[in-house]
Amino acid sequence: MVDVTKNRSRRRGGGPEARAAARTADTASPAIWPGIEGGRYRPLTDADMQKIHRAALSILEKTGVGDPTEELLDLVLPKGARLNGHGRLCFPRALMEDLLAQAASEFYVHARGSRAGKDDIHCTREKVYYANSGTAVTTFDAATRSYRPSTLQDIYDFTRLVDRLDNIHMLGDTVLATDVPEDFEHDMSMLYAMLAASEKPACLTFRDRAHIKPAIEIFDMAHGGEGRFLKQPSVIFGGCPVVSPLRFGRENLEIMIDTARLGLTCDLAVPPQAGATSPAPLAGTLAQAVAETLSCVAIVNLINPGTPVVFAAWPFITDLRTGSFTGGSGEQALISAAAIQMGNFYNLPTSVGCGMTDAKIPDAQYGLEKALTFSLAAHAGANRLCEFGGMVGSLMGCSFESMVIDNEAAGMISRTLRGIEVSDDTLSVDVIHDCAIDPGHFLGNSQTLEYMETEYVYPSLMDRELTDTWEKEGKATLFDRARVVSDGILKEHYPNYFGSKLDGEIRARFPIKLPPEVMRPG
Repeated sequence: MVDVTKNRSRRRGGGPEARAAARTADTASPAIWPGIEGGRYRPLTDADMQKIHRAALSILEKTGVGDPTEELLDLVLPKGARLNGHGRLCFPRALMEDLLAQAASEFYVHARGSRAGKDDIHCTREKVYYANSGTAVTTFDAATRSYRPSTLQDIYDFTRLVDRLDNIHMLGDTVLATDVPEDFEHDMSMLYAMLAASEKPACLTFRDRAHIKPAIEIFDMAHGGEGRFLKQPSVIFGGCPVVSPLRFGRENLEIMIDTARLGLTCDLAVPPQAGATSPAPLAGTLAQAVAETLSCVAIVNLINPGTPVVFAAWPFITDLRTGSFTGGSGEQALISAAAIQMGNFYNLPTSVGCGMTDAKIPDAQYGLEKALTFSLAAHAGANRLCEFGGMVGSLMGCSFESMVIDNEAAGMISRTLRGIEVSDDTLSVDVIHDCAIDPGHFLGNSQTLEYMETEYVYPSLMDRELTDTWEKEGKATLFDRARVVSDGILKEHYPNYFGSKLDGEIRARFPIKLPPEVMRPG
């Protein structure tokens, strides 16, 4: 009889300190890769999708979207949009069908520097990537178990943490720099902190359209020369151009107009809240969210036909007992997956907000809500699972420890997306015959060794130790282990991908409020 626990003990040698150190190393697994396809979970039938599609087109044709700017009307009315008797911008059904037929079905967001090429994101039907975003206003302090206002340094720290987490594929402005209140200083400093801390593809938003031009100057500097950013964009611009129910938000609308003119991918988020800013029935909220999102798709394609635009219907759920937003409910997981299914129905690139747990710390509620919302969105085939890493407290806060946990969750979810490959080799009929006769187990078999790394993802934070080992090593929780990992990375990983010369040039030309001393140890 084989002593499996003995073999296991040898494999896991080194003690808790060695294992904690290993957790700060490369987290990539050969069993998974960025862009594994989802799309197997389909909460809507084909008939359901047709009904929602027809309802959305009816809303756009009859009700339209309120508060259009004069600039917008000048751009779209000559091309087939119209104003109704209420002064709302409407899109005739035939126009929408034509625009959807020509809309881009894919786009790339490029990585920079040493990551260029191998870490590019290719958003097309049902490829799944994990993306940070959120602009939370607070950061969770593990030492005090409380929340404090987020700072510019937090943006740098969260980004350099993500730089070492292989299962989070895209950066985002995860928190708000509340210590930099002036708009231009905030946006340039936020951009600097993110680009200095990682060369992964990124998505972010600005407070004013006037900030796009100087931002492109910084992008060009980061890419190595004037004009290089627009040739291979490493950043896409987000925002919320529609304020539910069915009204335009001026500032983000202007940013969408300008990015469309430049031919840059227009990323957006349309977040109607069921029972509050959209109907209580989930189908009604979904129809409104689809209509609001398609209005943005229409505008972008009327301004610059074929410019990529993300189908980012992000319907949210209200706890109707209190009127508060709930990001971790079963209904949230369900309607987010359905919104992704509708994006795939139109063959448009998609994103969705998920991982928006209502829990305040990584506890049992956190694990349940994140697993539910992450998994359904991924299996529905979302190109980008946004609000992904570290979000807690219904999007009000972000946690370094949670970001490490979510990175590990992404690896496990990706393995479920990959599915089970069935072939003559993997069915293992001959191996079963040989091993069943002698020696009576599969440990040490050449096939077991061959598939050990490529068939399985091995989480480093999830506890698989024996109970007596766990007790002897201090009864650490998942939060405790995640804190060791995040602290370890933040203690030693202080990147500045600009380099000293370029960093000095950027600081001389732009109001960068991140002190150089916080970007190095000590």
